[in-house]
Amino acid sequence: MPILSRRSFLATSIAATASPSLAAVGGFDQVDIAVVGAGAAGIAAARRIAAARRRVVVIEATDRIGGRCFTDTTSFGVPVDRGAHWIHVPDLNPLMRLAPQAGVEIAQAPPGQKIRIGPRNAREGEMEDFLAALVRANRAIGDAARRTDVAAAQALPKDLGDWRATIEFALGPYGCSKDLAEVSALDLARAVPRDVEAFCRQGLGTLIGKLAQGLPVQLGTAVRAIDTAVRGGVELATTRGPLNARGVIVTASTAVLAANKIRFDPELPRRHVDAFNRLTLGSYDRIILELPGNPLGLDRDDLVFEQARGQRTAALLANVGGSSLALVDVGGKFGRELAAEGEPAMTAFALDWLAGLFGNDLRKAVRRTAATRWNDNPWVLGASSVAAPGSEPARRALMEPVRERLWFGGEAAHETLWGTVGGAWESGERAAEAALKRLGYVSEPREPVRRRR
Repeated sequence: MPILSRRSFLATSIAATASPSLAAVGGFDQVDIAVVGAGAAGIAAARRIAAARRRVVVIEATDRIGGRCFTDTTSFGVPVDRGAHWIHVPDLNPLMRLAPQAGVEIAQAPPGQKIRIGPRNAREGEMEDFLAALVRANRAIGDAARRTDVAAAQALPKDLGDWRATIEFALGPYGCSKDLAEVSALDLARAVPRDVEAFCRQGLGTLIGKLAQGLPVQLGTAVRAIDTAVRGGVELATTRGPLNARGVIVTASTAVLAANKIRFDPELPRRHVDAFNRLTLGSYDRIILELPGNPLGLDRDDLVFEQARGQRTAALLANVGGSSLALVDVGGKFGRELAAEGEPAMTAFALDWLAGLFGNDLRKAVRRTAATRWNDNPWVLGASSVAAPGSEPARRALMEPVRERLWFGGEAAHETLWGTVGGAWESGERAAEAALKRLGYVSEPREPVRRRR
């Protein structure tokens, strides 16, 4: 029989009368560990708990698995990632090992990128100048971070010349979903270099979905409140009734947590609340264009930037996976403002931007289009977490347990792989391991006792 407190009864009674109970739908009303969120971190945590033969359930507010990993397989007849696409740092990424087991094919992305200067490709010498400027920018950010944590934009060299706007876009909106003026130099410097990439041919969202197979995932169920003061564990108030567990792992985005979409009782420690507000989500969206006949004249999976003159710029990934799809990615302040104008405005920008680089004839080739608007997704509210200047320690604070019953996971809870699916996966496994040990479900290996002679 679940242990109901008076406050949780009041919070859940209305929801319980409006929809079937969690027990009736999913077969659970009490588990060892509950996981909130079925993104990469939540699925990683649940797999680890299930491997320890403990009872687990994943509660997901939306109608699908994957979180910010969402592969659309219907709009264009081929898989296209509307959310995360890249497997960063493949040599270290745990998904590289798991993908073959899930029957998903991994492909290496072509090295490097192309640069357009107006309607032409950058010449060899110009590319060398760009790459040298990029190296100087990264080195300057690292040097500044060793002294004090300032805004990454403040650390940039003064002599970047015509490449400044391109570098600011590549490291900021494209690299971490925020303008560099809003990014901690220390946070950026600590991130593992992401200059080697791979991707899933069937889509990154498809991979997360396959890795979730066999797990008890309850979709369409929002967690409204978590009570960590009940006897024997925690109680979750959901839109399908109460759920009791000995511990809970929450993998919701920092934006969702900062918006108080999940109420915690008692209130969370100030360090955690501050972390939500210091690790706010940036903006990153994708305009998808179907361009049969390769009117851009690019190779498969070509990544293209331009020598930008300001913030109104984007990145192009052409002929994705050998298809006729082109992805135009926008981010940061400009991307947020553009997405707020709606999908028609986003598509119009993408076409105008590409026409300026490849000529107006491409407009005649466009067929179907689509665009993402992650800032408006009520259970995400943005892209990836970004530490504000002076706020890098917030990631460590987010990893601290609460009352030894509540743990947080997600890409925000990783100090070097934040903003990546691999980081989210590792954080979910780490949170699950910590919960299992603290709750006594697995034991830590003991050092052998040395006998005195």
